[in-house]
Amino acid sequence: MAAARDYGLGDGYTWPRPPAGGWTADDLDRLPNLPPHTELIDGSLVLMSPQTDFRMAAMRLLEFGLWVQAPEHLYVAREMTTRLGKWDRLEPDLMVVQRSARTGPDQTWYEPDDVVLTVEIVSRDSVRRDRDVKHRKYADAGFRHFWRVEEEGGLPVAYVYELDPATQQYAVPVIHRDRLKLDLPFPIDIDLTAFDRPQRPNP
Repeated sequence: MAAARDYGLGDGYTWPRPPAGGWTADDLDRLPNLPPHTELIDGSLVLMSPQTDFRMAAMRLLEFGLWVQAPEHLYVAREMTTRLGKWDRLEPDLMVVQRSARTGPDQTWYEPDDVVLTVEIVSRDSVRRDRDVKHRKYADAGFRHFWRVEEEGGLPVAYVYELDPATQQYAVPVIHRDRLKLDLPFPIDIDLTAFDRPQRPNP
C-alpha cells in the first residue's frame, strides 16, 4: 500500500477520510494537500503514479501537435479536469476545449459540453482505467472524440475513437502507427515517430 511520502506528503500526513457516499466533484477543490493530478471516479479519489519517460515524451509531442494545428477558437488544455457529474471529475492528459470556456487563471475544470477531444496516455497503473472506466465514462458524457495512446516498441500508438450517434458508444477504434493523420475534430497530422525529438511546425 502506498505511503503518504510516496506522493511527497511527508510521514505525518493523514489521508482524507471520505464522507458517507463518497467525495463529490466540488470536494476536489476543497480538500487540502492532495497530491498533484488527483482524480475523482465514482466518488473515490484516484492518485496518479510517478511520471514515466514515455508518457512525458508522448504528451509533449501530442500537445505541441495539437497546439500548432488547432483552429483559433479551440484551446489545448494539459492535465486539467472535466466534471462529468456529482461523483466524477476526471483528468485527461490532454483536452481540446472551446476557447470561450476559459474563465480565468483560477479555473480548475471544464464542462463536458465544452470538450472537443480528450486524450489519455496509458501508463502501467492506468491500463484498466483508460481502456475501460474512462472509455465508458467519456462516452456516457457525450465526448465525440477520444484518443487512447499506448506504448508499442518504444513508440506511441494512437487508438482513435469517435462516438456512434446511434448507440452513443464509441465505435471500433482506428489504430494509427507512425503517423496520426485525421480530418476530425479538425485537420491533424502528427509524426508519431518523432516523439523523442523536437518537432517544428511546417513553414
